[in-house]
Amino acid sequence: MWVIVLTPDHFMAGVSTSALTPPQYRRHPVQRPRSEGKRLLIVETAMRHFAEHGYHAARMSDIASGLEIAKGSIFQHFKSKDGLFFEVYKKAVRSFPPYLDAPAAVLQKGFFEILRYWLARTNQMLQENWVPYRIYLIGNYGTDLVLRREINRFLVAEDPYGWAAFVHYGVSRGDLRSDLDIEMIVSILEWTMDRFQDALLTEALDPGLFRRHGQVLEKKEARIQQFLDVLQRAIGTATAETKRPSTNPKPREAKRKQR
Repeated sequence: MWVIVLTPDHFMAGVSTSALTPPQYRRHPVQRPRSEGKRLLIVETAMRHFAEHGYHAARMSDIASGLEIAKGSIFQHFKSKDGLFFEVYKKAVRSFPPYLDAPAAVLQKGFFEILRYWLARTNQMLQENWVPYRIYLIGNYGTDLVLRREINRFLVAEDPYGWAAFVHYGVSRGDLRSDLDIEMIVSILEWTMDRFQDALLTEALDPGLFRRHGQVLEKKEARIQQFLDVLQRAIGTATAETKRPSTNPKPREAKRKQR
């Protein structure tokens, strides 16, 4: 598997929407304070607009009207709709906490309990950050192939969720197998965790997208446990455990034990 490592300076302000034409990269010019402030305001306004309307239905003219500026002013900063959404996506993803930002008490419990902590908080984080999570899903599933390729390059280069540091942490604790390549573990986690967490997110954002909806809390917790069990068997060590939530024995079972 080839891994492309790029620095943030390689990313463009605008991406070509043509599948036949390679994307055009452009370095950002040095921004003056006033210009940078306007650029940030455009990104913040566009983030809400893309979240509410999706990528394809969003209109640059509507974003400009909301800001009471000419549409050409937006293109001066971002050159294209793709370029604007790309900046919006990066801002949204950078607002999410890395995995190692879990509370100290959770960190002490080990790698798989950290995963459980973040998966269990998915709905809460969605309620607190509806717009960024909506942008995250649109970028992953509602954009063109060329733009999605640039998003993937950004995720590989910047690692905003701190996957590499998190995996090194798991290996150093003895929770993850040391005989596996670090990049292989990172790739496995990125694909499986993203897909599973996306399914949890779409319960509220896009019901039916993953053909799973209407889950009760107990069923959701059971699926999280099953997911962690599968991961632990694949990349975990024999000493690593995924602790199941404690449950009280049924009345009949309790009576049998008393006898």
